[in-house]
Amino acid sequence: MRTRRLAGLGLSVLAAVAMAGCSGNDNTSGAAATQTPSAPVSSGPADSAAASALGAAAAKLGTTSFKVTITAGPGVSMTGLVDAPNNKGTGTLKLSGSSADLEVKSLLIDQDLYVQIPGVTKAGTWTHVDVSRLPAGANTGLRPGQIDPANTAQLLSSATDVQQVDSRSYKGTLDLTKAVGLAGVDKVTVDSWGTAASQVPFTAGLDDQGRLSALTVQPPAVNGKTSPPIEVLYTDYGTTVDAQRPAASEIVEAPDNLYKALGG
Repeated sequence: MRTRRLAGLGLSVLAAVAMAGCSGNDNTSGAAATQTPSAPVSSGPADSAAASALGAAAAKLGTTSFKVTITAGPGVSMTGLVDAPNNKGTGTLKLSGSSADLEVKSLLIDQDLYVQIPGVTKAGTWTHVDVSRLPAGANTGLRPGQIDPANTAQLLSSATDVQQVDSRSYKGTLDLTKAVGLAGVDKVTVDSWGTAASQVPFTAGLDDQGRLSALTVQPPAVNGKTSPPIEVLYTDYGTTVDAQRPAASEIVEAPDNLYKALGG
């Protein structure tokens, strides 16, 4: 299974270690036929007021707890519960391919990141990741300083224009050459898109309290095939996040091959 195709979401980068021996095709090609309509290309003049309003809505993610659900085609999904003010959260990444299924769990407590990866983590334990050993741009989903797996607030900072569609929805384009490592988009992927990477359409929606509720990013086509959209939903604001540090006896340090798989 090609690890770059699995890298559309944060923790799928970590999952590459366990999936390195998989063979066969993933099931994300042609997935667009089952997805919601892709984000339209923005047209018309940029609206600075709209950009400020959308940016303010995204910034609220750092002030509360919430649930985040991310999909990138039928074979990739991630669900997380995040308490941003207290810097803790949990996440579950599910990957489905023609030859294997994989579930990766993550746990963030303060400055410590723990993961459970089949083939890496022993049953009944958590693998502790030394964040200082992660290379720049490595997207591990939940991470100190980047607790939102989609990192939407930073992603929107790469918007080249934002327009307000109605009272609760926006559209625009992103320059992903300025956002490498955000939303799981690595430099290799961005470079493969060429000039199209600087004009990536997106749509965003707010809830009835002006908080971010949805973001859809439509990546460029690859080899003439439409890529499935990356869709992010934010719900359950104010939810209780029950995330606790594992007991010392349940913690094992990450092996070197995990960091090597991440480019470290």
